[in-house]
Amino acid sequence: MARYTGPRTKVSRRSRQLLDENKAKYFDRRPYPPGDHGRGRIRESQYLVQLREKQKLRHIYGVLEKQFRRYYKEANRRNEITGTALLQILESRLDNVVYRSCLARTRPQARQLVNHGHFLVNGKKVDIPSYQVRVGDVVSIKERSKDTFSVQHAIDTIDRSAPEWLDVNVEERAATVTLVPSREQIDTEIKEQLIVELYSK
Repeated sequence: MARYTGPRTKVSRRSRQLLDENKAKYFDRRPYPPGDHGRGRIRESQYLVQLREKQKLRHIYGVLEKQFRRYYKEANRRNEITGTALLQILESRLDNVVYRSCLARTRPQARQLVNHGHFLVNGKKVDIPSYQVRVGDVVSIKERSKDTFSVQHAIDTIDRSAPEWLDVNVEERAATVTLVPSREQIDTEIKEQLIVELYSK
C-alpha cells in the first residue's frame, strides 16, 4: 500500500507542529516553515489554515489524499458529527490501535509491524494497516513475535498510557477494543471542523 516516503521533519515544520516524535530534535532546531521565506510573515488566508489542518491530520495517521477523501465521504454519510466520525474512522485503523496499545513507539513503526504480519485480529493474521477494527475485536501479537525487540523496547520505554477505549494486557501483548472512542478520548491536536469546512466548499 502506498505511503509517504518524503522528509518527515519538513512536514512538521510546514504544519508548525511536531508530527513525528522521532524527529523532535530536528524540529526544535528549526521550528519555522521550510523554504527561503519560512521565517518571513505569511498572510494566512482561511483556505491556507483549513488546508494545513487537513494535511496535518493526514500526516499524523500516515494516510494519502485519495484514501483520506474516502474516509471523509464515509464519515459524512454517518448520522454523527462529521469531524468526530472522521477521527473515529482514523482511530479504528489497525496500525493506530497497535500504536495506541503501546506495542509500538510510533505509528510508522506500528504500520511496519502490521505490514510484516506480526499481528492477529481475533486470532487471524491481518497485514493491512488500514484494516478497520470494530468494538469487541482482540488485537494480539503472533506467539513467535511476542519477544520481538521493537515491541519489547516500546513496552519498556513508552511513558504514555493506553486510551480508555482499549483494554490492554501487556503480559499477553494483546488489546481489546471495548467501545468506539468519543471526541474527548481522542487526544489528537486537531481542529476537525476546519477540515469539514474545507471539504464542504
